Amino acid sequence: MEAADLAQLLTPEGMALLDRTPAVSDGGEIVRVVSRLRSEGHDPGLVAAVLTQAKLRQKARGKFGDFAARMLFTEAGLEQATRLQVAAQHAGRFAAAGLTRVADLGCGIGGDAMAMAALDLEVTAVDRDEVTAAVATHNLALWPSARVELGDAAGFDLSRVDGVWMDPARRTSGHTNTKRLADPDDWSPSLDTVFAAATTTPTGVKLGPGVDRDLIPDTAEAQWTSVDREVVELALWFGPLARPGIRRAATVIGSHGIAELVGAFDADDEPVGPLGAYLYEPDGAVIRARLIGDLARSIDGRMLSDGIAYVTSDQAVATPFAQGFRVIDTLPLDVKQLAARLASDDIGTVEIKKRGVDVDPAQFRKRLRLRGRGRVTLVLTRLEGRHTAILCERLTDVAGPGAGR
Repeated sequence: MEAADLAQLLTPEGMALLDRTPAVSDGGEIVRVVSRLRSEGHDPGLVAAVLTQAKLRQKARGKFGDFAARMLFTEAGLEQATRLQVAAQHAGRFAAAGLTRVADLGCGIGGDAMAMAALDLEVTAVDRDEVTAAVATHNLALWPSARVELGDAAGFDLSRVDGVWMDPARRTSGHTNTKRLADPDDWSPSLDTVFAAATTTPTGVKLGPGVDRDLIPDTAEAQWTSVDREVVELALWFGPLARPGIRRAATVIGSHGIAELVGAFDADDEPVGPLGAYLYEPDGAVIRARLIGDLARSIDGRMLSDGIAYVTSDQAVATPFAQGFRVIDTLPLDVKQLAARLASDDIGTVEIKKRGVDVDPAQFRKRLRLRGRGRVTLVLTRLEGRHTAILCERLTDVAGPGAGR
């Protein structure tokens, strides 16, 4: 979306048209909607902008829920925006630390600033892109305690606030088709600038979950967060925003609510032991935080193999920090043997998981030639140094020990 498109959209006519235009994805339906709107005399550019926003609003419901129906978006801004339930966790940190004036530097479309303003924090949201700042202004209009400024995050006067939230731009500039920037020196602001601010001001930083762990300062609490088993971010917390004695945290958000596994440092793995009656795949946030050993100890488990993130136990334990499976059998990782076994068990649907083996699950599934009515999970991994297929059935996902906060 360019500035001219946004200017048209923000007119009374544009907003009224957007509010009564449904999201459509079918090609034929899009053509009919475009034809109808143009026949009503609306400018073709406005029609295109309205349809794009209607589509983005529908897509944004997964991140923003009902709020999406009144928000504006850019494609890149929505892709990079924090989910509202995660942003609420960020905002809660600042509120719990007693920080009332917060700068959201690199605010994007304003998702984190919305969550902060909802807690009555005084928020100054800053973005260097004119269109993005205008979109954030619209999205924050409901909260009088929030203001948006057009400017460079690196030049913001930190003495104006009690705390800072930073989301460095890690992609090339633009509103669509942006590319990731691998070098932290190319981020805006750079990671060095972010860490320099953290030495003087309570600071929270949003980074990608796969960032090089060697870049994480020893003074920070590193918190990996997953939503519905997808790891969505790494947040670093400095000063009073970091919790005493905690340097590693895995926050798992799902149907069970919010659960956390925390530690003062990376956890040592449990020793490798024999395959038990149950197999557990740790949540990605637990793996990223390197707290697998703590998870294993919490379920009386052991590592399945060195360097592979599977835990095994002799008992079924409901935990929000892992997906559990009942072990049915083990077989050599051989397509012909597996195909014969699955055919004899009348299996037609197979979920394939793999760690420690070089297998393309989609191609492997085709070679099994499944035709039955039952379903199982195949875990392809190394067991006692051999490539092995573990035949399993999934346990019900429910909360267990450690659930809640």
